[in-house]
Formats: sequence, C-alpha cells, structure tokens
Amino acid sequence: MRWLLLLVIPVALGGAALAWALAADDPVQAEAPVRVLADCAGATVLGLAGLPRLWDRLVPRWRPLTVLAAVWAGMEFAMLVLEAAEVQGVPARRLSAARFGDYLTHVSGGQIGIALLIGSVSVAAYSAFGFRQPDRATADLVLVFTAVTLALRPITGHMSQQSFGSVLAAVHALAAAAWFGMLLALALTVRTRGEWAVLLPRYSNWALPLVVTVAVTGIVNGLVRIGGVSPLVTSGYGRILLAKTILVTVLLALGWWWRRGWVPKVADHRMAADDSLRRAIVEVLVMASVFGLAATLAVTA
Repeated sequence: MRWLLLLVIPVALGGAALAWALAADDPVQAEAPVRVLADCAGATVLGLAGLPRLWDRLVPRWRPLTVLAAVWAGMEFAMLVLEAAEVQGVPARRLSAARFGDYLTHVSGGQIGIALLIGSVSVAAYSAFGFRQPDRATADLVLVFTAVTLALRPITGHMSQQSFGSVLAAVHALAAAAWFGMLLALALTVRTRGEWAVLLPRYSNWALPLVVTVAVTGIVNGLVRIGGVSPLVTSGYGRILLAKTILVTVLLALGWWWRRGWVPKVADHRMAADDSLRRAIVEVLVMASVFGLAATLAVTA
C-alpha cells in the first residue's frame, strides 16, 4: 500500500494544473511544476529530519533523506535554469552559460537561487555522510539547514515589501512544510501498530496549531496581496487563493474528525497499522493538492 504515496507527484502536479486553469489570463511562470516538486521534496526532508524529535527512539532514516534531498537539489537547479531563461527572454534549451552566469551574479533572484541550491546540496551531502557514518551524524543539523533553506524564498518574495510580510511568509511556508512533511514521513517510515500509537498522537498535537497557522497566515498574506475581498473571484491570483483556502478548510475538518476518531483508537492500540497508513495516505494526497495550488500561487502575477 505504501507505493500509493507515489501518487503525491501527480496529485501535486494536478493541483498546479488546476491553479494554472484558475489563473486564466493572469501570467503564471513556467517553473510552477518544478516549484511544486521542489516544495514537496523539501517538506518531506524536513519531516524526516523532524521525526526523531517526536520520539527519541527513532533512528534517522538517512537513505530516504539522502535521496529526497538530492531530488530537492535537482529541482532547485532546474528552477534556477528556468528562472534565468525567463529573465533573459530565451527558451531554457537556448540559455547560454554566459547568460546563466549573468543571471546568477547580477540578478537578486539568481543569488537567492544559489543560496537555495547550496542549502539543498549541503543537506544532501550531510545526509549521505549520515548514511555512511550514522553514529557521527545528527538529524537536528539536517532539520536546521532544511528549515533555513525553505525559509529563504518566502523571506525574499513579494510579501517582503509589506510590514512583517517576510515573517508571515516564512512562518506560513515552514508551518506548511512541517504539517505536510511530517505526516508524509510517518507514512513512509512507520511500520507497526505500536509505533503509530506513539507517533500519531504526538504528530496530532503539532498538526492542529500548524494547520491553523497555515490558514491564518495564508489568508492574511493573500488579502494583503490582492487588496480586498472582491479580487478573490475577479483575479486569477484570487481564485487560486480561494481554492487553496477551501482545501485547507477541508483538511481542517478532516483533521478535526480524525482527531476525535482515528487518533484515540490508534493511541489505545485499537487500529491496525495498515488502516492508519491508509488514512495517512488520504490526508497526504489532499495536502499534496494544496501544495500544488500554493506553489503555483507563489509564481502567479
């Protein structure tokens, strides 16, 4: 059943496609699908690195950390190439090394992209070291580097021009990454009923404040950006924001329902591991569609 987690990729891309359709005439940058995959990979790395914080008996999963961090780094490099091509006004396949270098050295977006690439590559390299020398590595270092790297883009994004905008954007991005990434990490790594009994209630205690933070900061950021309520239906950006808000509300309701039913049963060892995994997969897939919308929203004018 765990193979169903691979559906995260098409579902997230489907969310991006829906956002593209909702944008209508509003321009969406071409790197939106790559941004979706980068955000999902980075969030999963954050979640895997954070799992030992939920239960100190857990051993860091260095192999998936290395693979996913490498995927994340690859997506960040692809983002750099696509952004450079867009700024230079040429197709990505025709982007010369000279033009790419000019973008990296003279455009602030390129410099931020370099920092993101360095951060993700560093996480991948350290995770590979952790795989080979697990006794000498700590997941906390991965957690810190991943969190800082994930916060770089929202800190320097469009909200940075508003009062406290950078703070709100960074909090929003990190809360969303932790909320999605830790549940996906649980689904990837938890095998037994006993592990679910310990970890799911602890995750649930974190998930509620995280999703409330995502909802509140997302609405505030969005309304500041569009300047009112009516653009929620009259602009492409507003329609994507509205669709994202609806899905987050659905997730809030689902989380509240499962917190009343699923979590108590798991905590009392009254639910099989496969049943818990099935529910986690459902919630992860809905979250992935939200990530698809959010990533496209971030690159919509």
